Amino acid sequence: MPETRRAFHEELNELSDDVVRLGAMVSEAIQAGTDAFLDADLTAAERVIAHDGLVDELMHSVESRTYLLLARQQPMAVDLRMLVSILRVTHELERAGDNMVNVVKATRRIYPYELDPKIRGLVHRMRQQATEQLRLAVTAFAERDPARAAALRDMDDVMDDLQKDLFRTIFTLHVSDESSLQRAVQVALVGRYFERIADHAVNAGERVTFMVTGEFAEEPHRDDEHGGAASAGR
Repeated sequence: MPETRRAFHEELNELSDDVVRLGAMVSEAIQAGTDAFLDADLTAAERVIAHDGLVDELMHSVESRTYLLLARQQPMAVDLRMLVSILRVTHELERAGDNMVNVVKATRRIYPYELDPKIRGLVHRMRQQATEQLRLAVTAFAERDPARAAALRDMDDVMDDLQKDLFRTIFTLHVSDESSLQRAVQVALVGRYFERIADHAVNAGERVTFMVTGEFAEEPHRDDEHGGAASAGR
């Protein structure tokens, strides 16, 4: 293999490793951010917000190095798909991290309100589901496994059902004043943030499918900011 091609593939592997590292950082944020919310721990919430700055730094590093490789090497076929997919998967992971920042900011907005036990249980389950989906998306990327990536769309139905259960539970609580109403709204938004994290995992999985097969999902998955991230960049 020519030296230039060897160097290119080494850089490509480094980028891939950093995408996996980014996924691990976001998974850590999901754990710490949910704990902060459930425990009404304002100090822990600030740590999660600060941690997101490191996620952003790594994302920008991956992006800039990917653009340099695209410009210098002008790759074709599989290598081009991989670089484009790295950009998209990195974006999905970073947005998932941003949604955890929104969760911990809700901690400050409802402090020192004590969550209803059923709501606590549902948030805990949403944390588990979001973590499982995100980790599967990263594993599918690392192992170039479209079968694992395809499973994410079906897994997402579980998160959708959990969000509905959370809304139903909120509606059964007695909201007697404006403060209670505001807290209920914040808890409902937390459920939405977890659901968005799961959506970003599905979108990342669809980018893995494209990276490996060159084909997009037949029905692009919805995305909260862009109306279907899987269709973006076609």
